[in-house]
This record gives sequence, structure tokens and C-alpha cells, in this order.
Amino acid sequence: MSLTNSKVTSSEPLDSTEGKWIKLVKLTYNDYKNQTRTWESAERTTRAKGSGVDGVGILAILEKPTGPEILLQKQFRPPLNQITIELPAGLVDEGESVQEAAVRELKEETGFVGTVSEMSPIMFNDPGMTNTNTAICSVQIDTTLPENQDPKPSLEDDEFIETFTTPLATLYAECKRLEAEGYAIDARVGTFAQGIELTKRLNL
Repeated sequence: MSLTNSKVTSSEPLDSTEGKWIKLVKLTYNDYKNQTRTWESAERTTRAKGSGVDGVGILAILEKPTGPEILLQKQFRPPLNQITIELPAGLVDEGESVQEAAVRELKEETGFVGTVSEMSPIMFNDPGMTNTNTAICSVQIDTTLPENQDPKPSLEDDEFIETFTTPLATLYAECKRLEAEGYAIDARVGTFAQGIELTKRLNL
């Protein structure tokens, strides 16, 4: 098995009755001039009842003798027809907090066991197109624990994810290198990498 085997083989309009994960909606609203206008939007159908958050991204930093490294993943994404570089992530289940989802998804996707140290504000990925949102949880991983010595993911049958680490100090350059090799960079990874780079340049 290899991620390079993955590719989109066809594309066609999705009938509204077929959508399992998303739906398209037509919104009518009043603009700043109080004029009635319409907008097209995509919405997830999977947001858990009582939860204001669709999903969680996991910012996991591993402390190593050579310096801190960030835990990343390679996963094929059909809408892009590309392999993307992403944070570990997943949807929040019903009755589950964002923090609980982060710990569960980290264990399922990477095998690592960790604890949440911080949660970001709720962030909207593409507010001109969708109301989908996410929160980023910083997760501490104690690499000295026995359960983190040889972590093994427990992926679902339809998932194929490659996990890797890269030095935090050179993350921005690594994103540039991976993009040049044909990978798509997830906005959360790219924004975080650029933030680190700006921090260094501005001596913050």
C-alpha cells in the first residue's frame, strides 16, 4: 500500500440526497445596505448535537535531544487530488469535549498518548464558503512513557495515513520543500510554520 496509489478517477455533481458528510445550502440575508441577497454555502452534516465545534486539530510537539519536532501526517485528500501535509485531526463525537476528541484522535491516528495543555479559540477554515470550524489543541506527549516507546495507530479500514516528525525550527522551509515536491500544505500547518518564521524575523 502506498499513498502514491491514490488518485481521483472521476468527478460529477453531487445530488443533495446523496450527501453523507456535507450539504449545500442557499442562504438569504440582508447586507449592510439592508438589501436582500443570497449566498451559497457548504455545511457539515456531522456536527454533534450540543457541540459548536466540528473538528479538532492536534498540535503535538515531541522533545528530542536535537530539538523539538512537530508531529505531522501525510494523507490523500480527494478534493485536492493531492497528498496533504496536515496536523493529526478528526471530528468531535457526540457527548465528547474538544479536548477528549484530541486525545482520542491522537491515539487512533498516531498511537501516541498525550494530555491537552491548551485549546485555541474556535477557528473558521473558509468563512466565505462554509461554516465548518475547528479548534487546535496543544497536546503534550511524554516520550519516556512505556506506551509512547513504540506507538502504533489504530486506523479505520478506509484510512491510510503516514505519520512523521520534522524539526520545529525548520518547519517553514520544510513546508516549502514539500510543496515543491508536489504535496499540498494544510492551512493550519502552513500558518503555524509562517508564524514561527515571523517570530524569528521580528525577534519576538
